[in-house]
Amino acid sequence: MGRFDEDDVRIRPNRRGSRPRTKDRPAHADAVPGFVVAVDRGRSTVLVGEGGAHARPVTAMRARELGRQGVVVGDRVGLVGDVTGATDTLARIVRIDERRTSLRRSADDTDPIERVVVANADQLVVVTAVADPAPRSRLVDRCLVAAYDAGMTPLLCLTKGDLRPASEVLDTWAPLGLEAVVTSRGADGLAGLEAVRERLAGRVSVLVGHSGVGKSTLVNALVPDAARATGHVNAVTGRGRHTSTSMAALALPGGGWVVDTPGVRSFGLAHVAPESVLRAFPDLLPGEDGCPRGCTHDEPDCALDAWVEQGRAGAAGPARLQSFRRLLAARRSTRDDPLTA
Repeated sequence: MGRFDEDDVRIRPNRRGSRPRTKDRPAHADAVPGFVVAVDRGRSTVLVGEGGAHARPVTAMRARELGRQGVVVGDRVGLVGDVTGATDTLARIVRIDERRTSLRRSADDTDPIERVVVANADQLVVVTAVADPAPRSRLVDRCLVAAYDAGMTPLLCLTKGDLRPASEVLDTWAPLGLEAVVTSRGADGLAGLEAVRERLAGRVSVLVGHSGVGKSTLVNALVPDAARATGHVNAVTGRGRHTSTSMAALALPGGGWVVDTPGVRSFGLAHVAPESVLRAFPDLLPGEDGCPRGCTHDEPDCALDAWVEQGRAGAAGPARLQSFRRLLAARRSTRDDPLTA
């Protein structure tokens, strides 16, 4: 065989071209802004032209260039492609704007993965019944912690006020100075509905509550064409049946949005730092000044005990301190917290 050198080698040109790869993403300056009102199995429903005469829902999917960045209800996004909203069309979400707030939760207190539930919401409306089913104060406390951590304003909404005096329930959270509204069932519908509307007007509000508290009934009264499924409370277990199975942002008549969420039985706080938990208890927070350095707030020298014993946290102080310490213990636990249900 003869000898070969480089002159004998012929390189076949690449038909796809030789343009080098780049990590620079396109700017998409022409992307159309939209508001995500629902997410289902990788497809998002995005409202384009919000507030205008030509507002329309557009079905879109997340562009690959966004990587693993997820899209959630409440996100403000940029769309390219077909944004007409016509049947069988699909746009692409190429940009997710910076979130003002992020309501987060984990599956339980040992789950290291936090999940953004809703973005850009202004207030968290914690819905609980005064009876049937009985209030679950521990779950309410968890929701309040999540709201404060997210930078959202909490609002307590008590339903079924016709079954029991609402004051008996409100006393538990009176030291917090929480805003609260009460609704009652009557022959003419829900009494107290106007007070709820006033506090939701012009805001993006997330409704959270365990099953059976009447959350979907409340949503249907606020947004008449919402058609959210309603259920009943089991007479044996005292638990409600999950009726709302998907999350959706619904436009309120007169302005504002309400985000209805599926009924929850727990609200994991693994993502919340321990020091942030105490900030959700402003009735207890000043008592921390007397604690020794590095106090874990469940040791003999903790100054919170004296603060509560002196009545500085109000009549509900002992119950509030117990709830606070339950949350701390649940975060440190290596097993599921049975107190969240």
